[in-house]
Amino acid sequence: MDNVGEVQMARVATREALRFMTDCLKAVGAASRAAQQQAELLIEADRVGHPSHGLNRLELYVNDIISGACMPNNEPKVLKETASTAWIDANNVLGATVSHFAMDIAVKKAKESGVGWVSVKGSNHNGMAGYWARKASEKGLIGMAFTNTSPLLAPTRSKKAALGTNPLSVVAPASAGETFYLDMATTAVAVGKIEMQMRKEEKLPNGWAQDPDGKETNDAHLAFKTGCLMPLGGGEQTSGYKGYGLAAMVELFCGILSGSNYGHHIRSWSHSGDGGPANLGHCFVALDPECFAPGFGDRLTDCIHHWRELEPADPSSPVLAPGDKEKKHAELTDAKGTVSYVKQQIESSAALAKRLKVTPMKVEPEI
Repeated sequence: MDNVGEVQMARVATREALRFMTDCLKAVGAASRAAQQQAELLIEADRVGHPSHGLNRLELYVNDIISGACMPNNEPKVLKETASTAWIDANNVLGATVSHFAMDIAVKKAKESGVGWVSVKGSNHNGMAGYWARKASEKGLIGMAFTNTSPLLAPTRSKKAALGTNPLSVVAPASAGETFYLDMATTAVAVGKIEMQMRKEEKLPNGWAQDPDGKETNDAHLAFKTGCLMPLGGGEQTSGYKGYGLAAMVELFCGILSGSNYGHHIRSWSHSGDGGPANLGHCFVALDPECFAPGFGDRLTDCIHHWRELEPADPSSPVLAPGDKEKKHAELTDAKGTVSYVKQQIESSAALAKRLKVTPMKVEPEI
């Protein structure tokens, strides 16, 4: 085991972790392609350094399939479309299945008309929003992806949650091999960050979550039980109302526009598969920069390079461009060929393997 602070970590070959997650999804009935796509979404989160959305999410998907809340082998369908828009019913498939389907349509429309705007209802959790925006960027387009989630954000001045973590993402191709990559929750952090603090038995930083009385808490277990995350910005005095406003904007694009469940009508967050179908809403956008001023990629690269070259307040912490942290983590992961998990995740994954009768993940030897 490696020691990172007081947290014990275990290394698993990236291909082995992908195999395990795929096997688990197939074991509960997902067809091979659907299971593979969902597992690829999860392993990418672990690869780029966002473990809250990687293996940490597997059991949620497994339990939703077991309970019948998710029907992984259904087919999404287009309900209505124009040259530049589409409205899709996910038909309760896995989030990765419909997100590939929807962003492919957005990309096709953008290539033909300059923009593709796609709204999805009847879906399930679809992982990192940036994963889907990047799919458009890889085709030379500006990609955007949004999703609503179970109520976890407490609007400014509220003791109760009424909106989800409601992430937004924008990924754009620049010149000279650069990419602008933004993927952020509109809460101070995603709920998975709370879960990871629980797994590591560490306290929460200030500004992350509230207790049942609406007061800030540093207790990860109490925060998770309460289910009230603070908006981006924290409290009212530190402009948390801006995060609240962004979460409401994402809800407008996702649940309200698509006709899915929205805000306070979405089932509570649960790993158990309780509450029936999630009926989440997503929004996917693809935009062709070639329809606008020439030189988009060069100007974007100029900005990225300028940001990185700014003099840092702390010489040991250079200024980062959006996406630099993920890119660096992915390079390290690929060089090692392994992903790292906290000890508790290895234990819970072994228990899941036993429950589903699949081969557990093989942990790499200590170094």
